[in-house]
Amino acid sequence: MKFGGSSVSSAARMREVAGLILAFPEERPVVVLSAMGKTTNLLLLAGEKAVGCGVIRVSEIEEWNLIKDLHIKTVEELALPRSVIHTMLDELEQLLKGIAMMKELTLRTTDYLVSFGECMSTRIFAAYLNKIGVKARQLDAFDIGFITTDDFGNADILEATYPAVAKRLHGDWIRDPAIPIVTGFLGKGWKSGAVTTLGRGGSDLTATTIGKALGLREIQVWKDVDGVLTCDPNIYPNATTVPYLTFEEAAELAYFGAQVLHPQSMRPAREGDIPVRVKNSYNPKAPGTLITKQRKMDKVVLTSIVLKSNVTMLDIVSTRMLGQFGFLAKELDHVVEELEKIAVVHLLQQRAIISLIGNVRRSSLILEKAFQVLRKSGVNVQMISQGASKVNMSLIVHDSEAKQCIKALHQAFFEDDVLTEVEEEALHMS
Repeated sequence: MKFGGSSVSSAARMREVAGLILAFPEERPVVVLSAMGKTTNLLLLAGEKAVGCGVIRVSEIEEWNLIKDLHIKTVEELALPRSVIHTMLDELEQLLKGIAMMKELTLRTTDYLVSFGECMSTRIFAAYLNKIGVKARQLDAFDIGFITTDDFGNADILEATYPAVAKRLHGDWIRDPAIPIVTGFLGKGWKSGAVTTLGRGGSDLTATTIGKALGLREIQVWKDVDGVLTCDPNIYPNATTVPYLTFEEAAELAYFGAQVLHPQSMRPAREGDIPVRVKNSYNPKAPGTLITKQRKMDKVVLTSIVLKSNVTMLDIVSTRMLGQFGFLAKELDHVVEELEKIAVVHLLQQRAIISLIGNVRRSSLILEKAFQVLRKSGVNVQMISQGASKVNMSLIVHDSEAKQCIKALHQAFFEDDVLTEVEEEALHMS
């Protein structure tokens, strides 16, 4: 069970999360936590200020005070002794002083700096569980076998991690059964031995890695949304939850900007064929989204609509490019300047990609309906692509029209009860 930053952003939220874990008394979960709320961003800002201000008086850095106050307040509200995080806060203060003295913040030090977020949230939460009579054990991922590349800020998990983590967690459980509370997002560089971070979606990756290492039945990713949605609710509030997805669909959604899951973080679950369930810690009764390797597609037309705004389109017209494959890769540095020597280049800015994630066996049907909708809205599609992916069709429109397109498409595909003749026909044929 992985809980994101907003799920553990305060003492009240931590109590809620403890309740969710206790709601499955017959299960033996491994719990993975992110840092509390916006702590990671605050740590990064505190580090930057320490470099810039050159003062050794860390007490003047506002972000450091916010971090300290949040964690002390949480510990007090949960009626825990301050000693739970006392050492961590002292170490963090010393680190910021060191950064201020050196006037330098390397990638390696940055990873060590942000690791304090997860190290503190897990210590507080494990102490709270133990206090309410649920036996728990706090574990730093970099101490239990998460072995990574030394690519600070965006490290990759190495294969050796799986047996190492499995051995440690099994051994701990046999020796002294307790719920493991593991730091998300962190690892240990295999050459440097230093703390590394796993990049975007890193805590989800921690959870899927543990799931694969232990061969678990299910990986639950608890967020602050009801699962994966049919479109971005900020663009159109009528978005609904997508109950089932394949890993392939989830990867496409993530690639085209849906913020719920990062494709890299799903890889271990996909390899280990372990279902991932996305749930809402603010609304635990909602069924969420279940992501599996395969699902029945015979009734599926469209799954979700994703918008990627502020895209630049490069329109290249040339006869001299015929057979000249590979030229773009060589000239990307000054691509427009170079291309103008061999072609007429139009740089079209303020465009948006609308991706229709769905059943590509129905691509003609989906596109027919989409174009009907866009024609009625008076929108001209400027480019269309159905790439190598088996689940995605993309249309490019002007940025200014994109949001109304999403709304109109969502209404047509997800809200109108009347199936078009084409859809009726397709369903009968299947």
